[in-house]
Amino acid sequence: MTHKIRVGITHGDMNGIGYETILKAFSQPTLFELCTPIVYGSDQAAQAHRQQLGLETTWKVVASAEAAKEGQLNLVDVTEGAEVKVNFGQPSAEAGRWAHQALERAAEDVKAGKIDVVVTCPINKASIQSESFQFPGHTEFFEARSEGSALMILMNELLRVALATVHVPIKEVPEQITIERVETCIRQILASLKRDFDCSSPRLAVLSLNPHNGDEGLLGKEEQDVLQPLIAQLQAEGLPVFGTYSPDGFFGAGAYRHFDAVLAMYHDQGLAPFKALSMDDGVNFTAGLNIVRTSPDHGTAFDIAGKGVASELSLLQAIYAAIDIYRHRLSYDEANANPLPFTPRHHRDDRRQRQS
Repeated sequence: MTHKIRVGITHGDMNGIGYETILKAFSQPTLFELCTPIVYGSDQAAQAHRQQLGLETTWKVVASAEAAKEGQLNLVDVTEGAEVKVNFGQPSAEAGRWAHQALERAAEDVKAGKIDVVVTCPINKASIQSESFQFPGHTEFFEARSEGSALMILMNELLRVALATVHVPIKEVPEQITIERVETCIRQILASLKRDFDCSSPRLAVLSLNPHNGDEGLLGKEEQDVLQPLIAQLQAEGLPVFGTYSPDGFFGAGAYRHFDAVLAMYHDQGLAPFKALSMDDGVNFTAGLNIVRTSPDHGTAFDIAGKGVASELSLLQAIYAAIDIYRHRLSYDEANANPLPFTPRHHRDDRRQRQS
């Protein structure tokens, strides 16, 4: 690679804390040694946040990602000169429209190879909805704009948590816990641990859907009928999959420390303990796609927008994670591009005998 990794950063909802975290993150010049940042957003919105917060971070408006320069914070203005007004902490259709436009430009550019990775600042999922954006969140949007099957993984230095179901109502979760779906998730996670995180021998824990592992069917049969038979089948194949574990005891006893990743059955089952443990360094990674996309694990935080108290640590971790995953993929793909053909042992023995 002849250039620094080009990190596309979408500004999210301009009335939230996205710009505050971006400007704080790039107030230190050391980050420019790792990457070339390209913000997809609004020059007017960025200026409004800088003035409100009293920050001194500077940026250069560039016409496109190709025009971005190393050693500076670049900004592609997706509003194209339109008048933009920031209302700190207030959801609005205008903010949703510009959040969507930033996502579309970044998705186009990463697909075209103009940027290497995407880091998304938080959106307001209600404000962004329109005829052209009808997705529950970033994960589903990027799945539709790229290749592959998306899998949400929340991660920090302590653990990685993947979700079998994401943005679905609780009442719909049990019907989606099928052998096919969970098996796909397990295989995706193991593949991602090897390619994206450089785990040569990953270990995966699977949580139960029901309390107390279903209490032998008294509290639900998904463990007996779906999860445990599937785990036994995959273990017979030699895959390092273990469970099922009752979530309360699993997290309470710190058992997650013995695994490289955990598969939760639904959103809050995985995210509630993760966020309780993650403090300010959590990262959301969309695995399973042909692009690298990460984000901080917090929301728009309208309640503190414009007050100068938002932490940039999660955004920084999301940027570092995107860079690391991109590099791991390059190394993994290069190492596995031309694997040596497998030769059965008896053929190898025959060849040695002929050579002797």
